[in-house]
Amino acid sequence: MAALGSIGSALILVTLKVFLALATGSLGVLSEALHSGLDLIAAILTWLSVRVSDRPADSGHTYGHGKFENFSAFVETGLLLCTSVYIIVEAFVRLLFKEVHLQPSALAIVILGVAMGIDLIRSRALARVAKEFPSDALEADALHFSTDVWSTFVVILGMATVWIGQYTGIAWLRNADPIAALVVAAIVIWVGSQLGKRTLDALLDVAPAGLQKQVTEAVEGLDGVLSTERVRVRRAGNQHFVDVTISVPRSASFEQVHAISDAVEQRVAEIVPADVMVHMEPRAAAGEHLFDAIRAIAARRGLAVHEISADQLDGRLFVELHLEVPEYLTLRDAHRRASELEEEIRRLPGVAGSSQRFDPVVNIHIEPLGTHIASVDGQRGEMTGLGRAIENYINTLQNEYHELVDCHDVHVRQVEEKILASCHCAMDGSLPITQIHDVTGALEDRVKEHFPQVARVTIHPEPLEER
Repeated sequence: MAALGSIGSALILVTLKVFLALATGSLGVLSEALHSGLDLIAAILTWLSVRVSDRPADSGHTYGHGKFENFSAFVETGLLLCTSVYIIVEAFVRLLFKEVHLQPSALAIVILGVAMGIDLIRSRALARVAKEFPSDALEADALHFSTDVWSTFVVILGMATVWIGQYTGIAWLRNADPIAALVVAAIVIWVGSQLGKRTLDALLDVAPAGLQKQVTEAVEGLDGVLSTERVRVRRAGNQHFVDVTISVPRSASFEQVHAISDAVEQRVAEIVPADVMVHMEPRAAAGEHLFDAIRAIAARRGLAVHEISADQLDGRLFVELHLEVPEYLTLRDAHRRASELEEEIRRLPGVAGSSQRFDPVVNIHIEPLGTHIASVDGQRGEMTGLGRAIENYINTLQNEYHELVDCHDVHVRQVEEKILASCHCAMDGSLPITQIHDVTGALEDRVKEHFPQVARVTIHPEPLEER
């Protein structure tokens, strides 16, 4: 609607100024008529470009149609500059070679004043809409109408000066009209060059000044971002596109990395509304722990590891861990995966440089990665009697293991001809988990020793207050 209003306003202004140019013979008025004629063309281009640029992205224009606005503004700039050249040439011809008799009148000045008022109202209305719905095309149109205000004022001043010269007989005042035209041309060239630079920058994907640095500094301050490696910014119409490449800890999980990406998108959106694309590069954090490095290597290979430990004996580093492999693998295939993992672990700086006299030792325990969901043997079901016996036995060990408060929720079942037991043990919640882990391991061993028929015991430790 704002663009259509501009077309109507420009059409009225062109009609008024062409009439005045024919009636007065003023080059200043003619230059204004040509300027308004271009404004009419520009308003039509703006209306068309706004309609096109509002279309959503499609298979042919995956970044949307916003560039149509920039192209429209660039064409408008070219038209303005061509008009300015014509005005300048004609002004010098009238100053140096040809004298044109003008017929200024109060009516002409009044009409130009009305035109200036229309320009002022439309420029303010367009500027308001362009700010509300960020649009280069509407802003360019508002700029055109605002320059018309000043140029029309200059033409009025030039015509009034010529009129005064005719009544006073001062000869040199007759040159005020072409001089006013030159001033109009200068205004148009200045405004057109500024607009042309902006639209050309948008067409050439020049990043808005300072925006790249602002985005870089903001992203680097987010938790989980080690560094910002690259930021690219481009603008199409009223929309910005921001591509950010960041480095994240290589030990972070996929969910954690995704959360970091969401935080980056949200932070960039707080700076400038934009379509944000985040690319993550896994990197080793400064001072990365040896165990985190081992987990990162295993994760990159698609392997699951646990029970990682390391110790030094007589200057030699021993690294041990458990590796889970698919249960369908043969020993040969599983051993090959373990050997490849061992070699990469040995090349880690924290391992390779641990001693100059002895090679580090990496020992990997291989176990199957469980995927099979077993069924409880139907004939035996849950063995409640054995469960009560295990619960009573564990509770008799409280004197030996002061960490243990009580044992409860014991379940015993027979699965594929193996007896499995599980239970909950309440313990002192203030104790370190390493100590609790040692206690639960010892309790599991004691149960299997006392009840040899039990193949596996799983103890879940929990704080006493959450029992």
